[in-house]
Amino acid sequence: MTAHDHQTAPRLRVAAAQMDVRLGELDANLERAGRFVADAREQGAELVLLPELWSTGYDLAHAPAHAARNEAVVLPALASLAERHRIGIAGSLLVGDGAGRVRNTAVVHGRDGSVIGEYAKIHLFALMVENHYLAAGDAAPTFSLPACTAATAICYDLRFPELFRSYALDGARVVLLPAEWPAVRMAHWRTLVCARAIENQFFVVACNRAGTSGATTFAGHSMIVDPGGKVLAEAGDDESLLVETLELGRVDEARSQIDILGDRRADLYGANFQIANHR
Repeated sequence: MTAHDHQTAPRLRVAAAQMDVRLGELDANLERAGRFVADAREQGAELVLLPELWSTGYDLAHAPAHAARNEAVVLPALASLAERHRIGIAGSLLVGDGAGRVRNTAVVHGRDGSVIGEYAKIHLFALMVENHYLAAGDAAPTFSLPACTAATAICYDLRFPELFRSYALDGARVVLLPAEWPAVRMAHWRTLVCARAIENQFFVVACNRAGTSGATTFAGHSMIVDPGGKVLAEAGDDESLLVETLELGRVDEARSQIDILGDRRADLYGANFQIANHR
């Protein structure tokens, strides 16, 4: 790719808002998120990613009440923030599924405040008792940003490469990953975020939370990683805002050099992903 091509290829300026989360305190968390959104827009971001369950944290014992308030108050407030600042906003929060259950759902608002993407976490994390309080999602959709196709995964999903490969095959160039990943497994976080970008040759914008809830300290270290696995930006363990411009032409450049998707042999190993009698 020539210098001219880099100048004319589409770009997306993104932000990862690594914020602390007050357990069950929706108003305080919304106010804090609003400040991150405003700061991101001041730095030219077109899309800002908030952490997993940023409005409540893992206060899952009160999940139905939190979901109702997220739907009545928080989501309309996000739509208003997006429209006012002309910025896309993404992050996961507790939302009802319409059948009396609650899901950990990533909602993406466009710059006009409309919802342009939704993804309910399909891999529930037993160590945080998600499987006790929440219903799993049942779809892995992509969605359209002005500059490219994108997708969302949530925290524990990072350990399931099949999900990310399906997004690559569906045309995603950017995957947004909100998380509440604990510090005790930070080495896994840094390795897996880079691995998902490398093996699928797309950008990964990974926004982890900071701070402590109960006995759990969260890792921070939000990352923005390019299709070659280069870490474009990484936070420390405190609250911070990462802002980076994604040169989306790098996806085509990486895939033209090593044709990972084209060289797959799904005819040989596709069925073997079904492991019988798994314990």
